[in-house]
Amino acid sequence: MQGKLVILRKKITGLSPLTLERFVLRARRAVHLRDTVNVLVTNSQELRSLNRHFRGQDKATDVLSFPSPQLGLRQTKQIAGELAVSADIARENAGRIGHSVAEEIKILVLHGILHLAGFDHEQDNGKMAQKETRLRQRLNLDVGLIERTETRPSQQLERKSLRTHASRARRRTL
Repeated sequence: MQGKLVILRKKITGLSPLTLERFVLRARRAVHLRDTVNVLVTNSQELRSLNRHFRGQDKATDVLSFPSPQLGLRQTKQIAGELAVSADIARENAGRIGHSVAEEIKILVLHGILHLAGFDHEQDNGKMAQKETRLRQRLNLDVGLIERTETRPSQQLERKSLRTHASRARRRTL
């Protein structure tokens, strides 16, 4: 992915490479990750291939994070790592949860950036989940990946309804 920050191999309504690049920059700053993050948005078949090759798991997944090895002395421009996001799974998640595919891609990117920053929700006793929740709110994103696995579907719908009402109220006051 050298030379480009974002590559969209699948067209996503409401999400251009520039829009996603801006989001990646905002998310990196929010996480205090100063190095570059490259993002590939592609199909589930490619994610399955990457997952099989790098993790030994022969299945598609929503997002993969590939941290760059830290080599010796720091250069002025470094790459924190690369993310691969499945547009197909993002589309399924968005439909099930009730938000746009563009928003789901951003949620997956934020999750991946947290992994590149060293967080690991499988081993950190909830630190990543707390950080992701705070950052999602700060970046105006819907329910995150970790919350989805810890929250019952009825609670997700209640939260979505509250968020929609709050969003409408903000628009009326603007």
